[in-house]
Amino acid sequence: MAEEAKWRPFANPAPLGLGGFALTTFVLNVHNAGILKDVATALPLGLFYGGFAQLCAGLLEFGTGNTFGMCAFSSYGAFWIALATLVYFKDNAVLPGFKDFHGALLWTLIAWTIFTFIMWIPTFKKPKVLWIIFASLLLLFILLDIHVALGSKPIGTFAGYEGIWTAFTAWYLMAAELINEAFGKEVLPIG
Repeated sequence: MAEEAKWRPFANPAPLGLGGFALTTFVLNVHNAGILKDVATALPLGLFYGGFAQLCAGLLEFGTGNTFGMCAFSSYGAFWIALATLVYFKDNAVLPGFKDFHGALLWTLIAWTIFTFIMWIPTFKKPKVLWIIFASLLLLFILLDIHVALGSKPIGTFAGYEGIWTAFTAWYLMAAELINEAFGKEVLPIG
């Protein structure tokens, strides 16, 4: 007689996704704020940690039945991969016909602003920290839209600092997910 398989719960993929999002957002926005001069530092992070690892977290959220987490992590993972690739293409003239980086970046950011607004709405029914993360991210995208549309350096710098704040909100939720699980109680409140 075959022994019954013992059910083991899946690990929570959210800290991986939040970590990939936070770290990559932090490094890119340290650049946007003018602290880090070379944006190329963020490209490998955009491809692998913010991109691939976050995409994996989204796919793992599918297994937990978390539609919101699956959509958020998979989509923003794909965002980072696409953004890093777009910058790489521009910087290395990979596509000879690619002449309008500014327009491509602007419309990409506007589309992600719309997507982020849609993703923000369900957070009203979720923990307050998640609402804060998405409100911060929505504000970041709006500021980046304005910065790219107008070419305003002060708005770009402000967006960088706001993006750093956004990264810390995601790191907070990542820490809460890990620490609260490790201690078996709410050490860091998430609302």
